[in-house]
Amino acid sequence: MNKKIQPKYFENAKIKCACGTVFEIGSTKESTEVEICSSCHPYYTGQERRTGEMGRVQKFKERLAKQTELKKDGK
Repeated sequence: MNKKIQPKYFENAKIKCACGTVFEIGSTKESTEVEICSSCHPYYTGQERRTGEMGRVQKFKERLAKQTELKKDGK
């Protein structure tokens, strides 16, 4: 390896998850924040987690209402 072009390697880089879990791994970044990890991911925990579904449905309904309103105004 050429020392001049390789990034600095941190053997104990801290990874912080939104759930509060902190991991130490080797990385070229000293610290990183992630939204989901193996401690809170539904695949690993066995629990189903629904986030933001109502928000998406609500946004769709709002867009649909705007479209029907525009169609009524246009006729």
